[in-house]
Amino acid sequence: MATYILGISAFYHDSAAALLRDGEIIAAAQEERFTRKKHDHSFPRNAVDYCLAEAGISPVEIDYVAFYDKPLTKFDRLVQTYATYAPKGFQSFMQAIPIWLRTKLHLPSVMDRALGGQYKGRYLFTEHHESHAASAFFPSPFEEAAIMTLDGVGEWSTTSLGHGKNNRINLLQEIRFPHSLGLLYSAFTYYTGFRVNSGEYKVMGLAPYGKPRFRDLIVDHLIDIKEDGSFWMDMSYFNYCQGMTMTSDKFHRLFGSPPRRSESEISQREMDLAASVQVVCEEVMLKCASHLHKSTGSKNLVMAGGVALNCVGNGRILREGPFENVWIQPASGDAGGALGAAQIVHHHVLSEPRVVQNEADSMSGSYLGPAFGQEDIDEILKRENAVYQSFANDEELVDALVPLLEKENVVGWFQGRMEFGPRALGGRSILGDARSEKLQKVMNLKIKFRESFRPFAPSILAGKAHDYFEIPENADSPYMLIVAPVLESHREPGATNTMAGLEGLNKLNVKRSVVPAITHVDFSARVQTIHEETNPRYHRLLTKFYDKTASPVLVNTSFNIRGEPIVCTPEDAYRCFMGTDMDVLVLENTILLKSDQPKENIPDRKDYQSQFALD
Repeated sequence: MATYILGISAFYHDSAAALLRDGEIIAAAQEERFTRKKHDHSFPRNAVDYCLAEAGISPVEIDYVAFYDKPLTKFDRLVQTYATYAPKGFQSFMQAIPIWLRTKLHLPSVMDRALGGQYKGRYLFTEHHESHAASAFFPSPFEEAAIMTLDGVGEWSTTSLGHGKNNRINLLQEIRFPHSLGLLYSAFTYYTGFRVNSGEYKVMGLAPYGKPRFRDLIVDHLIDIKEDGSFWMDMSYFNYCQGMTMTSDKFHRLFGSPPRRSESEISQREMDLAASVQVVCEEVMLKCASHLHKSTGSKNLVMAGGVALNCVGNGRILREGPFENVWIQPASGDAGGALGAAQIVHHHVLSEPRVVQNEADSMSGSYLGPAFGQEDIDEILKRENAVYQSFANDEELVDALVPLLEKENVVGWFQGRMEFGPRALGGRSILGDARSEKLQKVMNLKIKFRESFRPFAPSILAGKAHDYFEIPENADSPYMLIVAPVLESHREPGATNTMAGLEGLNKLNVKRSVVPAITHVDFSARVQTIHEETNPRYHRLLTKFYDKTASPVLVNTSFNIRGEPIVCTPEDAYRCFMGTDMDVLVLENTILLKSDQPKENIPDRKDYQSQFALD
């Protein structure tokens, strides 16, 4: 009889479910993809149902259910924090406590109801950073590795350093709340006018437009960083312990103004603030990595937690840090905690051995979500009276698609299983020709409906990555979690000097490389390497594009608009295609051209955008 372990994360940021069968990852998905509510933190009923359906089992067949943190410990931190700052924070306290009393302190009952009363086994609760650490080490391709997890806060921990070997992880050191690198970064996310827990990557994308002129102000007043990467923060500058905001009046006086209003114009000052906090974040990450290397003596590093999604910092650790090999969990945020919790049960509770095969990870390319058959797609398209063409095989499909990409068409690409984690990795992607000079602006403003400064990532054939980017020879980046410089040989002559004389968004108008659509203003790119083993159809498309154009690079951005989760179903994909200026839609072996579609199927754009809250 197989052993099934269901992992769950819920009630904080990205709720998710993951299912193991005899230790193998069968399925994993975030709740937001099913409910269409971005960062949905409610109990992941739909994600649980999907995982069970993928395995072909009912709740009665589950052996263990694991939750990704310990609510009672987190509740203790909440109460102690409010008591420390009382009477300040009373409003925040009164908002938080009823939610805890109603749901979070009664999780077994909540989970019982979600599983229809059919589950008869034990509920197990792992520590938050233990879940992150497990999600980083157990699926990694290493027999042993140093472990680094950084995020906002779990129960008490905000940073954990440890070591994993065989089927055991051991957390050695921690930094505790309220001192948090993740919350420092979120404070600047709030201060620069973006939404906390969803806008941090905007700050990272904005940073290259600025200069880190506030770096010394941050390290002199806000955070004291030690040589081993440990740090202490002056909480008088922050308000997240006791208030409804991230920063205090003292913070605002230090930097000379109140926070930027959301949706107002972004100035050079915000760009400089973003550059400054990004530099500080990288300093802490590098020092933590160096200390961890000395402590463990390992040549391998694995990472998870929300800060591990800072791919600029990850790139610096890979290029400048002491580790030979770095592996990062693709679902590094709270969603990945569901997977880590299940793996803790498998390896620590049940003492099951861990097998690393051929130096490959066990994430299956992070393609762990639902897939849809061609028959389902045909039925949906006929219902919509859509005009489409089907192809007999992948070769015919890519032969028809490559000329459309060459003509600078924007392509919605929907195939195979949906990705687990925040990145589109070639399952639910929007694609374009990276050589196009106009594509970044077109895709940002007319497809994604988002800020023009946002960079796009390249997908590149794994064997060609080192021909375009400064990546160590033994390194790989299948999960789009490493930023690397574009090689000097591919940069436009004179672009460096031209850029040096410009400020802010004016840099966008300069052609920077032979692949301008994916080259950020600091000549970097968030690289995704594509392997035939994990995504054969996408690999075939890139190979055919390379054969015809001599360019092995495509733009790859997530298949959604601003404020919307990445599409999950063919219906989601068709609706997004029709509601934007996308030119082409691929649904498995089917191609649709926007120009062929019935005009009555095109929604009012404002109505379509208004379905999703801006983030």
